[in-house]
Amino acid sequence: GNAVGVIGVGQDITLRKQVEEERTRVAQELQNFIFTANAPIFGIDAKGLVNEWNNKAVEITGFTRDEVMGQDLVKVYITEEYRSSVKEVLDDALNGTEAANFEFPLFTKDEKRVEVLLNATTRRDATGRAVGVIGVGQDITDRKQIEVEMTRVAKELQNFIDTANAPIFGIDAMGLVNEWNNKAVEITGFTRNEVMGQNLVEVYITEEYRVSVREVLDNALRGREAANFEFPLFTKYSKDRVDVLLNATTRRDVSGKVVGVIGVGQDITARKQMEEEMTRVAKELQNFIDTANA
Repeated sequence: GNAVGVIGVGQDITLRKQVEEERTRVAQELQNFIFTANAPIFGIDAKGLVNEWNNKAVEITGFTRDEVMGQDLVKVYITEEYRSSVKEVLDDALNGTEAANFEFPLFTKDEKRVEVLLNATTRRDATGRAVGVIGVGQDITDRKQIEVEMTRVAKELQNFIDTANAPIFGIDAMGLVNEWNNKAVEITGFTRNEVMGQNLVEVYITEEYRVSVREVLDNALRGREAANFEFPLFTKYSKDRVDVLLNATTRRDVSGKVVGVIGVGQDITARKQMEEEMTRVAKELQNFIDTANA
């Protein structure tokens, strides 16, 4: 029963060690990629607490990694009006339903708002169990500010069109009315709702001018604009003619494609009537001179 030696049963784990070392190397490379990526990357665990916060996230928010780690991402860093929707997206990702391109507004350390467009991806352990969410984002703050400014300018322009003291008409590429301002309503009697989507030339232009007006508008749709052409319209109630002196300007989308024509006019009905009266009087005077018995 005396111990006379030791026997060892071994297992060659060279390959396993190499695999472990490779896994460690890949994990370190992945962590380094996350830290240095030129995009904000955030991560939360299954409780919604921050466990990833890369250098770009630090840069755009001002919060250091030490400040955010372990904090509730939604409650602490998301603007109030978005908390419910962001929490829903992150909860869905924790349940395996990932999301792409959702807006993710964050507070910065100096209490400004940063807009991030984020992809939320489920993070899983070796068994496949969801253990968190990783989000790779894009800072779209500048783009959002430009969009807000464009919306503001568009509203101001629409307000200018609606309230301008000159008739303004617009047609799309098919010749259908898509602008009809307050002054146009005033001089014709037709409301905006009545004219929108109607063919401008066929419905509202007096018959003898349809060919010439269509030609001018078709030219503007090809990029050849026109200034000071007479644009006679029917009115709603008496079918009298309103004479408008119009500039036809090509309307283009952001890519430069022609999408319609906008016309800014001047009501010259009274002037035309005065010209016609002057012509009539001049003819009568000439006739009187020609036939005078002296």
